[in-house]
Amino acid sequence: MCGIVGYTGPQQAGKILLEGLHLLEYRGYDSAGIAVLKDDKLKVIKKEGKVARLEEQLKKEDSLGNCGIAHTRWATHGKPSDANAHPHTGCDSDFAVIHNGIIENYAELKARLQKNGHYFTSETDTEVIAHMVEEAYQGDLYVAVRSVAQQLVGAYAIAVVSIHEPDKIVAVRQETPLLIGLGNKEKILASDPSALVKYTKKYWRLENGEMAVITPESAEAFVIASGEKIDKKIQEIDWDIDEAQRSGFDHYMRKEIDEQPEVIENTLRGRFAKDGTISLPEFDDVAETLRQARKINIVACGTSYHAGLVGKYLLENLCSIPVEADIASEFRYRNPLMGDKDVVLVISQSGETADTLAAVRLAKQKGVPVIGIVNVVNSSIAAECDAVTYLHAGPEIGVASTKAYVSQLVLLMLMALYLAQLRNVEFDASEIVADIPKLSGYASELLQQEQKIIQVAELMKNKGNCFFIGRLLDYAVVLEGALKLKEISYIHAEAKAAGELKHGALALVEDGTPIVTAVTQDSIRDKMHSSIMEVKARGGSIILVTDKPEQAQDIADTLIPIPKVSSYLSPILSIIPLQLLSYHAAVLRGNNPDRPRNLAKSVTVE
Repeated sequence: MCGIVGYTGPQQAGKILLEGLHLLEYRGYDSAGIAVLKDDKLKVIKKEGKVARLEEQLKKEDSLGNCGIAHTRWATHGKPSDANAHPHTGCDSDFAVIHNGIIENYAELKARLQKNGHYFTSETDTEVIAHMVEEAYQGDLYVAVRSVAQQLVGAYAIAVVSIHEPDKIVAVRQETPLLIGLGNKEKILASDPSALVKYTKKYWRLENGEMAVITPESAEAFVIASGEKIDKKIQEIDWDIDEAQRSGFDHYMRKEIDEQPEVIENTLRGRFAKDGTISLPEFDDVAETLRQARKINIVACGTSYHAGLVGKYLLENLCSIPVEADIASEFRYRNPLMGDKDVVLVISQSGETADTLAAVRLAKQKGVPVIGIVNVVNSSIAAECDAVTYLHAGPEIGVASTKAYVSQLVLLMLMALYLAQLRNVEFDASEIVADIPKLSGYASELLQQEQKIIQVAELMKNKGNCFFIGRLLDYAVVLEGALKLKEISYIHAEAKAAGELKHGALALVEDGTPIVTAVTQDSIRDKMHSSIMEVKARGGSIILVTDKPEQAQDIADTLIPIPKVSSYLSPILSIIPLQLLSYHAAVLRGNNPDRPRNLAKSVTVE
């Protein structure tokens, strides 16, 4: 996820672009840059680091002009650096390009361009677009960009400017959001409404496979494939500038919950084929190690540890390999026994978690290879792993992780399928393969149940104690659900494996105690229903997340249905209602869920 903004009109573009970058910085803060057109010249200024560093550089540079584009980067291809920052230009610097997304076929495009004599100055996939536009241009920027877009595979929101047509911006969209703001004799494009609202509340949205041509006087949309002109429906932003970075949501956490369908798509993109084969080329250098591994040690903290418990179940069941899951702060001190064919898998959203980083170093001291699942490119953990795969969840601002957790679950499933094919483990994956493409749409459907979940939160808001119960993969989910509730609502929540209730916890259940449970695992569904009845008989109030609500009408006080998918995929969906429940319980109790007391987003100290 990156942030892009463009402006063409009578005002100084540099000022408006910089404002837009500040508002979009939550989408990426590895580097930032602008390109401004003035007097038939193209001025590109870009800096590694946050937008503030670019702002300082702009004070030293002439960035005047009335048309330009700008970008704040969340690195995917190439480390954060000045060279890899956007905008990118071709060989003659007549064109500048910014891009949010991933170009999957960039390597073959780059090879072709290099054969044609183009030279590259960055490690990014985006730079190929600038060279392609340069090569295709024959007097019409719209025609050139349309031709290039038809050759791209992947996800992209792209904006292009050229000295040859100095008041024009051409933009294309596939899978990645892009809005066109309609001002009076000025036009603005941006990744989301936050960068538009100060200048105009009227906009239209580019859809997949569409492109736009904007000048101060006009804004036109076209179908990329056919070139057909489209009449776009004008929409209006119904919130003000003070809400800008949250795009109208009251809190970042709620916004990030809403982004999860897109995050699922981003995590899958380029990695999963419809025939079930998985492409993870980032593991090519350790493929033989993974093929021969005798045991995997999953090490993580907090929410990432809960994702690791799901990963343990997936890897053991689908890959027939023993897996241990450890809390990083315990792993580093318990003198873990690891053999010469063990592998350590660490999971971290920030890539800076101190205990997890220490576990990486401990494993490497013992000569054990380490692979990582990380969200932040070029983070400390990513740098020290032998191989790393990135979530592509985008920046997560809320302290309580939501979208990164769901992304971790998706990637762990992909890893399990990848290891199974690598190790020639045979099993019937047809249900999993059929259901994976449905996950994003199902996640969107679950977000529509919010009003029902708010009613449940109303019932829980004054409770001081709550239990979460589940078994197998559902147990991992309720561990995460309980963590979410306690860390932002401050309601004491304890998660238990349902079979353990009779070994002590049942003594704390009394009349009206909320019992939140997930039931999605067919193999123990009847056992779970029996455990729920035991709790209900002692006065527990049952809140049940289930993929078979017709079988649970008589045992639940509140039913929250989720779509039926393979039991291996169900945690990706069943956690979403629990995130919403925690969020609304916190808000109803007057808490700020983005800033839970005593907690920080990235735990960089022991």
